[in-house]
Amino acid sequence: MRYIDPPKDEKEGAPHTAVLLVNLGTPAAPTPDAVRAYLAEFLSDPRVVELPRAVWWPVLHGYVLRVRPRRSAEAYAKIWTHEGSPLLLYSTQLMQAMQAEIARRMKDAVTVTVAMRYGSPSIHDTLLRLHDQGVRRVLLLPLYPQYAAATTASVLDVVADVIRRLRWLPELRTVNDYHDDAGYLAALASSVQAHWAQHGRAQKLLLSFHGLPESAARKGDPYFNQCHETAFRLRDALGLREDEMLIAFQSRVGRQRWLQPYTDQTVIDLAREGVKSLDVLCPGFAVDCLETLEEVALRYRAAFLTQGGERFSYIPALNASAAHVTALTQLAMRNLQGWA
Repeated sequence: MRYIDPPKDEKEGAPHTAVLLVNLGTPAAPTPDAVRAYLAEFLSDPRVVELPRAVWWPVLHGYVLRVRPRRSAEAYAKIWTHEGSPLLLYSTQLMQAMQAEIARRMKDAVTVTVAMRYGSPSIHDTLLRLHDQGVRRVLLLPLYPQYAAATTASVLDVVADVIRRLRWLPELRTVNDYHDDAGYLAALASSVQAHWAQHGRAQKLLLSFHGLPESAARKGDPYFNQCHETAFRLRDALGLREDEMLIAFQSRVGRQRWLQPYTDQTVIDLAREGVKSLDVLCPGFAVDCLETLEEVALRYRAAFLTQGGERFSYIPALNASAAHVTALTQLAMRNLQGWA
């Protein structure tokens, strides 16, 4: 085992406390090769695909990584920006806004940075950079409002793997989830109300969360319940009746049963039942990404309109909005108490 030496030249007055935001990750480019490299890392995570390696490896390398990269690259190309990946761009903007807000409140006592669970900037490289800068305390804030082993726990797996090689370990704290945080819920409610004020209110509001295999819930993941807790509290904040808001789960892959109802089928069913206008919000995504911009805003919109719907409105993720920055800054500061 190779141990990493302690930092040699700490700078006088440099922040010794960091808030590390972590998001899922993104390919480096909307190309089959870049997507293949990203998917190979993502789908090799045993937290993501909970199958025996002997079963999953031939499928992953013999089929998935041969077929899926080109199709996924085409999807990424539809939402790619001049500045690169939307997920990385918006995560970076959120980090920068939080840094400015925390610096204003705490006089540069804390640095804020961002890393990706898969792809770049990696958690590994980011933690080592913080270590070299003399950071002794790290607050991990995964940008997953609802906890799942496939997301938050996977982040902690990597963090543990990195710090086990350090001789002088930093102090660590983790925000496991913030699905019922008052600031987060207020930011969601504010975004919906602002959308209604500008575009009008649709007949139904659909909350679409990322899906998980049903087996994950049976094994103990609180994700399903936390998604519903977020939804119920948001419904109350918006003053909606039970029949005015729906909950569904998107992005399923494979043949096993995932959390239901499925968003794609729900959108089609609503259109066929005569619903003419639909607003869709994705409260489980801190910033916009492939799953919101391409899957929901493009594909599900097309499905709704094709089946008889007339107006489909995607309400953007919170991104670096002022309410979101305030909510996450306050969340971080509560968890920094006693440190800074």
